[in-house]
Amino acid sequence: MRCPYCSCEETQVKDSRPTEENAAIRRRRVCPDCGGRFTTFERVQLRELVVVKRSGRKVPFDRDKLQKSVEVALRKRPIETERVDRMVSGIVRQLESSGETEVPSSTIGAFVMEGLRALDPVAYVRFASVYRDFREAADFQEVLGEIARDDELGDDGIGGVLSAAKKR
Repeated sequence: MRCPYCSCEETQVKDSRPTEENAAIRRRRVCPDCGGRFTTFERVQLRELVVVKRSGRKVPFDRDKLQKSVEVALRKRPIETERVDRMVSGIVRQLESSGETEVPSSTIGAFVMEGLRALDPVAYVRFASVYRDFREAADFQEVLGEIARDDELGDDGIGGVLSAAKKR
């Protein structure tokens, strides 16, 4: 593994342990040349995925980009990192097990929306505002109304988070 600081080709693994419920291996590495320390993750990749954008352009699937977009939606929300990692891993597993090598970006967006709705309603609305390209306040009101109706019915998949939040 190349050192990200000095580009030395030889780095040493100092610590290795399973993470994400044994779905990945986390390795702490050190560079013998510059002394830089960094972490790498090793995951099973079932197939090479290609994302088909709305414009028709095709780009390689990037798990880190998916992770970052979810983290942006969850910024300053009280959600444990492990839950976010599990959600992202679940989305990647769904995509890889679909049997398709080309995945429309809308499919990925739908999986993220579903995951965020189950994880945190505020993050869900944040992501929806970008994903659905909200243009006016009525767009937000519509989504908030959907969440409130689902919460009243108890079928929102988020364990009554809105009801609990209203009681605070």
